[in-house]
Amino acid sequence: MLKDLLTDEFQYTVSEQLICSRSILDILSKHQECGARINRSIVKTVTTCGCMKIETKKNTIPKDASLADLKNIMDSHLYGKLCPQCRETIEIEIGRAMVYLAALCNLLDVNLFDIIIKEHNKMKLLGHYNLT
Repeated sequence: MLKDLLTDEFQYTVSEQLICSRSILDILSKHQECGARINRSIVKTVTTCGCMKIETKKNTIPKDASLADLKNIMDSHLYGKLCPQCRETIEIEIGRAMVYLAALCNLLDVNLFDIIIKEHNKMKLLGHYNLT
């Protein structure tokens, strides 16, 4: 399967190329920093660029709505479309977070692809009840 090869190759490349950040403490703090940078990049799409807009309001859920209906009822509060520059910035930040996630997997001797498969199978099995 091509996808598992790509994931395994990515994880291997991270293990070979990431030289300075070998400590679990470095990797944990870098991964957390990446999360903050992703959040900041998304905020800047609204506050600096303006390509996105956030409008919040209370989600109104009808009493007769099923759990399956919530997907169509719940609002993301996000409007607009990423401009090319903001998209590139967010992709870079998510990519960087993936590097440190792979590094964390390497240190703990877990396989990223195996984790993805387990989560995928759990989501398929539990359906809507998985992340509620």
